[in-house]
Amino acid sequence: MPIQIIDTLTLPAPLGGTLVSRVRAVLPSELSGLSTLELSERACADLEMIASGAYSPLSGFLGQADYLSVLERMRLTDGTPWSIPITLMVSREEARSARGTVVLTRHGQPAGLIEVSEQYTPDKGHEAREVYRTADVAHPGVAALYAAGEVYLAGEVTLFEVPRGHFPAHHRTPAEVRGVIEARGWRSTVAFQTRNPIHRAHEYLQKVALELVDGLLLHPLVGATKGDDVPADVRVKAYEVLLDKYYPASRTLLSVYPAAMRYAGPREAVLHALSRRNYGATHFIVGRDHAGVGSYYGTYEAQEIFSHFTAAELGIQILKFEHTFYCKSCAQLVSPRTCPHDSSHHLVLSGTRVRELLRAGEDLPAEFTRPEVAEVLREGYSR
Repeated sequence: MPIQIIDTLTLPAPLGGTLVSRVRAVLPSELSGLSTLELSERACADLEMIASGAYSPLSGFLGQADYLSVLERMRLTDGTPWSIPITLMVSREEARSARGTVVLTRHGQPAGLIEVSEQYTPDKGHEAREVYRTADVAHPGVAALYAAGEVYLAGEVTLFEVPRGHFPAHHRTPAEVRGVIEARGWRSTVAFQTRNPIHRAHEYLQKVALELVDGLLLHPLVGATKGDDVPADVRVKAYEVLLDKYYPASRTLLSVYPAAMRYAGPREAVLHALSRRNYGATHFIVGRDHAGVGSYYGTYEAQEIFSHFTAAELGIQILKFEHTFYCKSCAQLVSPRTCPHDSSHHLVLSGTRVRELLRAGEDLPAEFTRPEVAEVLREGYSR
């Protein structure tokens, strides 16, 4: 009998080699007598991302040595690539009582624990310039940095329960996403990060990528965003409508990404890629001005920053796409690589213009977004 060779499915190893898991239920008696610390929305998101393994190899909030190494080298002290310091910021008053084991609360309810191992005072101006490339408080990430506490707490964390939130059907941990990928037999998976509704240019990028790999992980960020971004519930409904009608169900997976948005442009693009490796993705799409805001970053800086790391270090392949748009003369979606016409032939709508049209109850061009998606957005804005 001939020998049968079985092609086994191997997902990319998590960053650091092991998927961190710091989720554990506790008895109320275990919390008796412990001091408490109320978390901000962003800190609560960071707690989940650490404890679920999305931020592997982190098992807690960074100590000062790792914090400084990330700022100056985009690496942890052991050399592991890491682009944004994940820190727990508290006031000086809160820091005075934050000793040993501290209960982390959200809206007054216990959410987790931190074993405080270190306290330190950062140079926020230096952090702003390194992470956000600016100290301008008009930048939402810089504004959030300066508004937070003056002292950073370091230490390993425990999360009591994964908060499935408003999207329980789509809220999966990295281990759960990996399980779906394995069950479907995908040998290659491309992840797509978005904090905005998907328009036709996004769809074009995703489907071009889907020609190259087995599966698409549509992974919208649903943590804290700035006030004028489209609300998460509206965006998720738009994704559901779009995927139901225009994507192959067996090759796409909608799963929310519970991180908070930092708007750190190039550095955040690296964080988004590394964390998607932890979710089991083999490829990650980086387009124009990924995670950017305003005019703080160059158009393709978020692609160029990956040159600081080797392919082996990243452990995930970066798919770099240029700006895509609808060309009226080509009568299709194109990019500067494929379209010979100047901008007068192109249909490009800014986010501001899209919001203006939606608030006015007007139609969005079908060449810009699917009509079903436009209807979801219009309903959302009418509320």
